[in-house]
Amino acid sequence: MSALLPFLALDQTSEKVQAWVNEKLTGAGFRVVPTFDLQVARTAHPDCSCPHHGTDECNCQMIVLLVYDKQDDPVTLVIHGQDGKTWLSLATPVRTRSRQSLESSVRNVLVPRHPLPPSSIEATYESRSAG
Repeated sequence: MSALLPFLALDQTSEKVQAWVNEKLTGAGFRVVPTFDLQVARTAHPDCSCPHHGTDECNCQMIVLLVYDKQDDPVTLVIHGQDGKTWLSLATPVRTRSRQSLESSVRNVLVPRHPLPPSSIEATYESRSAG
């Protein structure tokens, strides 16, 4: 079981946030590997309506990324978007905290403690503590 608590909420589409996340993390030396995309998975089920919108015109998105540094074990970053808002979470097994340093590094790249002047995507974020 994993704890999935958002640490960052953005008033941007998930597509823009995914591009921003990839740019920030790869620029900081991480390797980012996409492993799941909800909209791609939905193409196999064209008659399935969205539980949030009640139609097949769903703009919900969930993207799962594995983020690697020089260590072998990655952290799992989840991008969840809906209706022009996007949330970032780190999916961590509740009983495993061995990747805490890598998780902190990823959070610090995406939510710096002393940010430089914000880009358009950074200007709209609301930081949330993961506990």
